Amino acid sequence: LNAITLTRCILGNLPWRKLPAYLIGQLLSSFTAAATVFGLYYDALYNYTKGNFTVTGPTAMASIFSTYPAPCVSLLGGFFTEFMATAMLLLGILIIHDEKNNGALKGMQALLMDILVLGIDLGMNTGYAINPSWDLPPRVFTAIAGWGMDVF
Repeated sequence: LNAITLTRCILGNLPWRKLPAYLIGQLLSSFTAAATVFGLYYDALYNYTKGNFTVTGPTAMASIFSTYPAPCVSLLGGFFTEFMATAMLLLGILIIHDEKNNGALKGMQALLMDILVLGIDLGMNTGYAINPSWDLPPRVFTAIAGWGMDVF
């Protein structure tokens, strides 16, 4: 579920009837992106791992597709980190796109700075997933592609 799209529906900026199409499009595009990366780098991945695709260990490569929490981060800590990062991303987007905000910057600079600051501040704990539609479809793909259920 894309938090930004859902928030836009809740605030009335996007009609609810468009939500299913947006979500399906976002999930499919993320899955397709993971499949594309896998296809492009299959030879290198196979050569490096000798065909043993793992999530952890010295030849783990699953993290190029999805984010994984640091070993010291609990499930609750990971949830709280992602919740806060998503909330701050949404707040930044809402502030930037608020037409009543006189200081709102035009263009992508402010949004890119928001994402950069979030990554610097909160990326260490969970790898900076922020949004389920960026993280879940690649996990599904890697589970199918040979990493198995360890990706979850």
